[in-house]
Amino acid sequence: MSEAVTSPHSETEETKDEMINDSSRHIPMRQKIAYGFGDFGNGFMFDLGQAYLTKFWIDACGIGAGAVAGIFAFTKIFDAFMDPIAGSVIDNRKKIGKAGKFRPVMMISAIILGIMTVVTFTMPSGLSGTQKVIYAYAAYMIWGLVYSFTNDPYGSLASVMSRNSQDRSFMATSRQVGSVGAQFIAGVAFIPLMGMIANGNTGVKEEHGYFWAAAIFAVIGVLMFAVCYFGTRENVKVHRNTGATAEKEGFKDYIKVIFKNGPLGALILMTLFTISAMNTNNQMMVFYAQYNLGNIGLQPLINAIMMGCSIVGVFMIPTLTKHFGQKRTAMWSFVIGAIANILNFFLPENVIVFIVLVTIGYTALAIPNGITWAMVSNAIDYGEWRSGKRKEAITYAAFNFSRKIAQSLAALVSAGVLALTGYVANAHQTAGALRGIKAAMTLYPGFCLLLAAVVIGFLYKLDEKRFAEIADDLDHGRWEGGKLKGNIK
Repeated sequence: MSEAVTSPHSETEETKDEMINDSSRHIPMRQKIAYGFGDFGNGFMFDLGQAYLTKFWIDACGIGAGAVAGIFAFTKIFDAFMDPIAGSVIDNRKKIGKAGKFRPVMMISAIILGIMTVVTFTMPSGLSGTQKVIYAYAAYMIWGLVYSFTNDPYGSLASVMSRNSQDRSFMATSRQVGSVGAQFIAGVAFIPLMGMIANGNTGVKEEHGYFWAAAIFAVIGVLMFAVCYFGTRENVKVHRNTGATAEKEGFKDYIKVIFKNGPLGALILMTLFTISAMNTNNQMMVFYAQYNLGNIGLQPLINAIMMGCSIVGVFMIPTLTKHFGQKRTAMWSFVIGAIANILNFFLPENVIVFIVLVTIGYTALAIPNGITWAMVSNAIDYGEWRSGKRKEAITYAAFNFSRKIAQSLAALVSAGVLALTGYVANAHQTAGALRGIKAAMTLYPGFCLLLAAVVIGFLYKLDEKRFAEIADDLDHGRWEGGKLKGNIK
């Protein structure tokens, strides 16, 4: 790695516009594909908690729905405030070795995350009701902290793999394919695997079935992160203040990142709606299949269709963004998804109609969620161009903050609706409880996607032309106020 230092006192006219990176060049295809395996592995651990912890705690462990709503709401808010801490720790790293700034932190944290995933699906025997709630709080809070140290470096990694817009669109596609692929497998295979382990003939209790199924998924998740770690490289050379010249990042820097980066602010607001919509959908599906449709066995089938079509839709991202741009593709996808979800609430109960509309809605959400990853990398570059300082991890942490708040909101909506409408675990549900499940499953995501369309349409200003100008400045070591300073790493 080059250790050249750019300084206003030492630069000459000949070196002033020297190209440090060439954004027109592409990185190898194998790296772009390997990057997606990180979110594939992440999904094997993250999606279990989003989709099945509610049911595990309520039905298998006997914790009340209201208490579960409180667990998710509090721990997700706690997780959100852990993200700036994780981002600051990562950005404050002074010694950056050959493996890069982000990849080692990501891999070590992924291993710990796998262990904590199993712990969250464990409930020690002999605990009282209050002790079960305390255990669930503690386990999930620790899981969330480790997740921040896994996901922040993983998300930041894309910004230093390539600055080429097409590469970033492909990596966004690769990542979203990995994410939806993991959702597909978790949605289709987890409940049958858990049931196979604890089916009454094996003598294994239901809660232990969750434990072993989670352990299998966690091992696969860690292995997928290993593919990402060994298959990617940090190719973009950036100016960093390292060693004795490094400046400590604090909470005030985190605040500056949020309020001085307009594109990031728009993405944060948009994500509050999109992620809460997606997570509510995933959490309520097993309840909707079991009680509204009357057959929990439909849950894997519906998820297979819904998420399978989403994977096909995500593969269309490079083509759609090439022809329509990131912003227009995302905005109109949100509109289509909103219409499909709202129709699903008002139309009479019908399995075929429900599957068709929920599939359209979920696919229309998966496409802009994939595009978002490219937008975040662009926002990181925008922040460097605007401030003269590159803060990948703390910028991504600010974005991830909104995802955690959205996850908390989704958990509050899901478990809260169950509690408020009189849901009773493993029993015949009242008409009010069934309406509540349907509203959380369809109406809530529909309105969220309408709001997301408004945000991306009116507040996100970083279009393709503007980003190309910013990328060219950064490639030549320039920011809005002059020449970038620091060691080129």
